Amino acid sequence: MLRDGTPTQKNGSAVMTIGALARRTAVPVKTLREYEDLGLIYTVGRSAGNYRLFGEEALWCVGVVRTLRGLGLTLAEIQELAARYLARADEPIGPQLGQVLRAARARAERKIDELQALVQRIADYEADHADELAGRADFRVYDPRSGALGP
Repeated sequence: MLRDGTPTQKNGSAVMTIGALARRTAVPVKTLREYEDLGLIYTVGRSAGNYRLFGEEALWCVGVVRTLRGLGLTLAEIQELAARYLARADEPIGPQLGQVLRAARARAERKIDELQALVQRIADYEADHADELAGRADFRVYDPRSGALGP
């Protein structure tokens, strides 16, 4: 323990609580708990008061998870990569990551296609209802309860 009461690891380096890790990474505590439960963050264990404790290495882990999430990977994909990374230290993780990135790219491209189709549906609707959208006609003519006879 440091003179200021900060807990330390056996090698003498300071550890931080999950709250301190959250402040340093701007990641909510709830999210960090989930990451730890999924095995995505290096931890140094728990304090005597049962607080989760992390070393500086956890900052790297959070950065990696944040980067991979930003690239569209799911937590399940990241968890699988992390498990493989930790279990097979003699194998490079790059080829596996490349495969997962290709899957993320395919998901993103499908989503782009879906969004482009949505944009087209919006454009078609706007064209079909230009008068109503400009205030030159009223949508009520389509409402069967309005008593109107229709367009």
